[in-house]
Amino acid sequence: MLEKFWLLFAQACTLCLGALFVVATLRPDLLPRLSGRVDNVVLLQASGGRDATPARASYAEAAKKAMPAVVNIYSTKAVRARNPLFDDAILRRYFPELAERAPARETTSLGSGVIVSPEGYVLTNHHVIDGADDIELVLADGRELHAHVRGSDPESDLAVLKADGENLPTITFGDMEDLRVGDVVLAIGNPFGFGNTVTMGIVSALGRNHLGVNRFEDFIQTDAPINPGNSGGALVDTAGNLVGINSTIYSQSGGSMGIGFAIPVSLARTVLAQIIKEGEVTRGWLGVEPQALTRETAQALALANVDGVIVRALQPNGPADRAGIRVRDVVVDIGGEPTPDVPHLLARIAELRPGSNAKVKVLRGGKSLDFDVFVAKRPRPAE
Repeated sequence: MLEKFWLLFAQACTLCLGALFVVATLRPDLLPRLSGRVDNVVLLQASGGRDATPARASYAEAAKKAMPAVVNIYSTKAVRARNPLFDDAILRRYFPELAERAPARETTSLGSGVIVSPEGYVLTNHHVIDGADDIELVLADGRELHAHVRGSDPESDLAVLKADGENLPTITFGDMEDLRVGDVVLAIGNPFGFGNTVTMGIVSALGRNHLGVNRFEDFIQTDAPINPGNSGGALVDTAGNLVGINSTIYSQSGGSMGIGFAIPVSLARTVLAQIIKEGEVTRGWLGVEPQALTRETAQALALANVDGVIVRALQPNGPADRAGIRVRDVVVDIGGEPTPDVPHLLARIAELRPGSNAKVKVLRGGKSLDFDVFVAKRPRPAE
């Protein structure tokens, strides 16, 4: 009898252990309930704090540094209605005062700008404030300031404003020599009037020209979204330093298509300094109308390569004309610096100081000739 009891007990224990093994293997979550005890749930929280290493890439500090210096620009100008009646010769003859009272309407355009000094100097695009009668700035903190145009340079599409304020937040300037294709950049501006907005992309190319946008082109190309209203805003690096002024986009729809262009900070600084000091930008002028040297033209002129710019026309009695340079001469060097194409030639001439003399090397009839040209001041473009 006792042996039978122990046999039954052993079999029961074996069954219980087997059942416990199955539950522990398939449904371990049931074990606390079977024991009548429920443990507290422990969740793992990532360590936080400003000093902690971020778990993902972020450019918040760069945006935080640059955004206070980026302003929204609201420019207003009066536009007179173009009614053919007011252009009628008889009406203008007998009722001149009526013709002069053509109704006017105000148009408001949106843009962006960058505060570059605590005294209130603001960099923006020329086309943002062109013809404006009234300019208002809205800062990132909501303050509104009146501004006037200190000077403008249509040929680089840059302008400098002077805001009625002091101790304003300013941006720090970056170095173009440190900027490389592939670097991450942020575009900050006022797209579609939404207010300060940050977009991200990379530097797609440097030294873009032949776009037909400005007379002097040396653009930074980026895929950071730039939309209407971003013009004049800041293109900054990942440290929040200014590397360009957003200027224009390539688009078939009016919105960003991933191809935007910014004026490099090196050019912007030069224009800024001249406008603050002189009120205008002064450039050198030789009176030369350049033309790109194609391979076919180089062969016709018996040239070994196409590094140079052909003189298509000369300003009569201009500096180059007086020095002896002729049409069809090929300019290869100015002041010791090569001029391989039209953009380089224009930029080199613009850098020359009016009133100085420049050595110009040309190729004529297979011979190299040097001319000493007196540099004149570049005339302002026709409005």
